[in-house]
Amino acid sequence: MKRVIPPLDPPAPRRKRHLSEEERALWDSVAKQVKPLRGRPRLTRIELTAAPDAPVAKPPAPPPSQQPIKRPAKLAAPMSPPPLATLGRRERSHLSRGRTDIDARIDLHGMTQARAHHALLRFLQRASHDGLSFVLVITGKGGRLGGDPERGVLRRQVPHWLGLPEFRSYVVGFDEAALGHGGEGALYVRVRRARGS
Repeated sequence: MKRVIPPLDPPAPRRKRHLSEEERALWDSVAKQVKPLRGRPRLTRIELTAAPDAPVAKPPAPPPSQQPIKRPAKLAAPMSPPPLATLGRRERSHLSRGRTDIDARIDLHGMTQARAHHALLRFLQRASHDGLSFVLVITGKGGRLGGDPERGVLRRQVPHWLGLPEFRSYVVGFDEAALGHGGEGALYVRVRRARGS
């Protein structure tokens, strides 16, 4: 036989305790020193509670730990720069024969890598902003057989730089220049036009 346990009486509601003037002054001094949460107003004075005989109009809001957590809207993932494309045969042919104009050129050879990197980035930013289509980047051919292995660093590095995300925002594609424009010591670069230009 099951034993029946009588239900417990619900606990009597607790009576709110009123703050003394000393406690209220202490609270005010503490509240002035606390930085409020973002998006919440600063409370500097405790509202006077109703007299014990007066009915309470509205129950207090639950503490922040019991309030539902609002999750921020998902932020869109940052757009990655578009991939590089090689220049088409026709574009390259028109550039090498002079049918398509080279809008600007920059000569990097003789510069340090850091200086060349910075100069090339600024040059491409400006070209994109100005709405240019094709530019010529001269890197220099570097050393020949038996020469210093450190020579020709820019010739090797510039194609790698153009593939970096910081450059791909300004570059559609690139290809080695024709002999008349520097051959393997220069690159044709097709510039991505800035929006609105």
